[in-house]
Amino acid sequence: MIEYINNNLSGFWISVGFALLAAEVLLFGFTTIIFLFAGLGAIATGLMMMAGLLPETWIAGTASFGITTGISGILLWRPMQRLQNGSVQEKQNSDFIGLQFILMDAISTVSPGRYRYSGIDWKVEVDVSSEADTLEKGVRVEVVSLDVGVFRVKAV
Repeated sequence: MIEYINNNLSGFWISVGFALLAAEVLLFGFTTIIFLFAGLGAIATGLMMMAGLLPETWIAGTASFGITTGISGILLWRPMQRLQNGSVQEKQNSDFIGLQFILMDAISTVSPGRYRYSGIDWKVEVDVSSEADTLEKGVRVEVVSLDVGVFRVKAV
């Protein structure tokens, strides 16, 4: 087995590269991008050996693997960081969005109220998109966003 690998180092590095990429995707779900960089470095090393740009030796393969991993890390760090930190506009999909009801208590940005709906006491807060900072008791409101146990409302 070792003799076969020594005779086919380019195939070994390409196989290692695809195994690292598969591990990154299947096991870690792109949370640790180190395996992505290492996989790309191993594939690049195998392709350079296959093209005859590198001698098929362990020293050349290991050195090339380290260098190409570092280069792929440097080149892809910013794009991967932008991809992870990109502004994602979360669209809330809920049957509660659009629910209208009459306030039982006056609420403000600093003083939330309560509303009983479907057997649950929900905390009611003024949404940041609302023009008013306070909503009086008896005002018809609409749920525009929510969190666990919290309705964020604005006047209708």
